Amino acid sequence: MKITTSKRFISCIILSITLTFLSQNLFARKDNFSAASKVKVIVIDAGHGGEDGATRGLFSKEKDVALQVALKLGKAIEAKLPDVKVIYTRKTDVFVKLYDRIGIANREKADIFISIHCNSMPSNYKNRSAVKGTETLVSGFGRLDEQGAALRENASILLEKDYKNNYEGFDPNDPESYIIFSLMKNTFREQSIKLASLLQEEYKKSGRISRGVKEQSLAVLAKAGMPAILTEIGFISSPEEEKYINSDEGQAEIVNNILNAISTYKKQIES
Repeated sequence: MKITTSKRFISCIILSITLTFLSQNLFARKDNFSAASKVKVIVIDAGHGGEDGATRGLFSKEKDVALQVALKLGKAIEAKLPDVKVIYTRKTDVFVKLYDRIGIANREKADIFISIHCNSMPSNYKNRSAVKGTETLVSGFGRLDEQGAALRENASILLEKDYKNNYEGFDPNDPESYIIFSLMKNTFREQSIKLASLLQEEYKKSGRISRGVKEQSLAVLAKAGMPAILTEIGFISSPEEEKYINSDEGQAEIVNNILNAISTYKKQIES
């Protein structure tokens, strides 16, 4: 028992040192971000895709709704903010590794990363269809009993080959891995929370139920070298919200909410 504990302790120390070394470039990015104070590149991530697309409602799949909203959001940004370059992690129904999604944002030196998702309650949850609302997540580590969304989203890692190498041994089924992930918390935590808060306010202005801003240990955000958020635009498990997030009117309103939040955030940091 002592030997196992000792090995685990030593491993954690080594991993901590390694992560500190790997994160040095993120601190450099933060200095550059503060100096530039400009939003020039935005990466839009349509959640899931391809074989990673099991979450669905009565007539639609999360991966399809996320892609539709992501593409419409990109066009809206280009129309209203012509000085901003928009990059997508996917434009079709393909599976993109979580590791590659944030890798694209880091390589492109993005100033904002936004991941679009739909929420869902477990099929055995009482009054499943009655749960509604929006929430926006930022990278962080919460209590284990609050990690439901993180466990569901991070499950996509298991579809990737060599996921342990890509995520430094992270196991989405091991609670201890979330402690390791906490060492890789978003360098841009404050900016991420600001953007997430602005977005939730926009949702509320449209009459949507706000479930607030939450910190979660999400793999897709953990290594972001920029303000990064994951927004759950509604519960696909709710017949009412599924109809809304699939409608042209609903998607237009969601896109407008996100666009307004980005515009306000951009003005605030560039002023």
